[in-house]
Amino acid sequence: MVRTSSSQFITLCIISALCFLPAITAQNGPRQLGIFENHSDIGSAPKPGSAHYDATSHTYTLASRTENTSSTSDALQFVWKPASGDIALTADITFFRKANDSHDQAVLMFRQTLDPDSPYAAASLNSDGASALQFRESEASSTHEIQSNITSPHRLRIAKRGDFIYLFLAAANDHLGPSGASIKLALHEPYYIGIGIFPHNKDVVTKAAFSNLELSTPAASAAPPVLHSTLETVSIASTDRRVIYTDASHFEAPNWMRDNSSFLFNRDGRILRLPVTGGTPSTIDTGEQIHCNNDHGISPDQHWLAISDSSQPDNGSSVYIVPITGGMPRRITQNSPSYWHGWSPDGSKLAFTGRRNGDFDIYTIPTAGGDETRLTTAPGLDDGPEYSPDGKYIYFNSERTGHMQIWRMHPDGTGQEELTFDNFNNWFPHISPDSKWMVFLSYGPEVTGHPPNKDVQLRLMNLSDNKITVLAKLFGGQGTINVPSWSPDSQRVAFVSYQLLPPEDLQ
Repeated sequence: MVRTSSSQFITLCIISALCFLPAITAQNGPRQLGIFENHSDIGSAPKPGSAHYDATSHTYTLASRTENTSSTSDALQFVWKPASGDIALTADITFFRKANDSHDQAVLMFRQTLDPDSPYAAASLNSDGASALQFRESEASSTHEIQSNITSPHRLRIAKRGDFIYLFLAAANDHLGPSGASIKLALHEPYYIGIGIFPHNKDVVTKAAFSNLELSTPAASAAPPVLHSTLETVSIASTDRRVIYTDASHFEAPNWMRDNSSFLFNRDGRILRLPVTGGTPSTIDTGEQIHCNNDHGISPDQHWLAISDSSQPDNGSSVYIVPITGGMPRRITQNSPSYWHGWSPDGSKLAFTGRRNGDFDIYTIPTAGGDETRLTTAPGLDDGPEYSPDGKYIYFNSERTGHMQIWRMHPDGTGQEELTFDNFNNWFPHISPDSKWMVFLSYGPEVTGHPPNKDVQLRLMNLSDNKITVLAKLFGGQGTINVPSWSPDSQRVAFVSYQLLPPEDLQ
């Protein structure tokens, strides 16, 4: 028998403990990260980032010095766990000390992979208080965002419901509610869910705390979903979007005032005015015409508003004009149904869609009143007539070839020519004030008519070469962009998107 001295025994005990230490650390690691399983630097990091979980305060503290992220590749410290199905992540976020950069970001994120160019969606809070829903739709594609109109929210939530992802925010001293920002992004299971920080200065450590985290899985609900409508704008240069106004009601069809002061839209039969920066809408007086639909627009001199209203006993839509500040409407079309769509550049004529003898065609009529002139005679629906700013053309959509496509013609109805030739059903062409662009609404080939609550696209045609690009993908359709909605500088387009939210998401 070999005897061991007390000092040798102590040494052996220490060595034995060290041998087992890696296993103990690995085993305790997940508990140290709370509800998450691991953390890692995604993308380039000059020095490793860190993540710490305080079990007493239930707070996660992340620190990172990654390279500046690019549009197609990310650089962040990410704390994560695999997930499947519908799920929501909620947290309060606080940046440490003075912000290093106004673009430093903390996020609640869904991510397909841990690769830098992975598809993802994130509830994002900048260190300057800006909040947004950011997303990359496919591997190595560009990142885009829907900017919120809430600054410095004290609580954020990102929720996945099927293929739709929603951003919820709570302003100071307010309850968590829909921000209006949502996208459709199909993530294959399992995907990753977690928290992260995007530094924008690799030479300075960015640090943020995530507290009051909630990871929840929604229970099935038999209650019908709640409709929310959101007025957004989209930049034609970046395709980034911005929420202007959202509400748990159904509203439609924004017009952008030519002086850039406000938007007009219709809700519950009335026309409302909303400041261009958002806020609370006010109602425009339209006299006895209180059943206005989504076909309305502003005169070139901004003195008059054309409305389409069905308040008459026959409930058929007729076209009226009313002072832009409100007042007694004057009826223009005597036959119904008639739906306004365009002012001539000099304000002397209105273009509208009318059903006569069972067929929908395009007509014009003097603003002062008088006889209507029929411009199209092709079988099937012709709709959405709008004058170009120079008055040389009337743009419209027609189903005469089988699919609904965009056409144009001279103001007297001659020279009718097709402009789009794809498998989409294309509706409601709107020409930019500088005459360089045309925006229109596209449904899939399987969709008949222009119904609401569909996956649709806003697409943009360059009128110099007829090249078409996608401005936005959204849940909408009828009510999204029925009428002219360009910004005066031709740089942005206003539209309405919709969300059908489970009642439990609103509690």
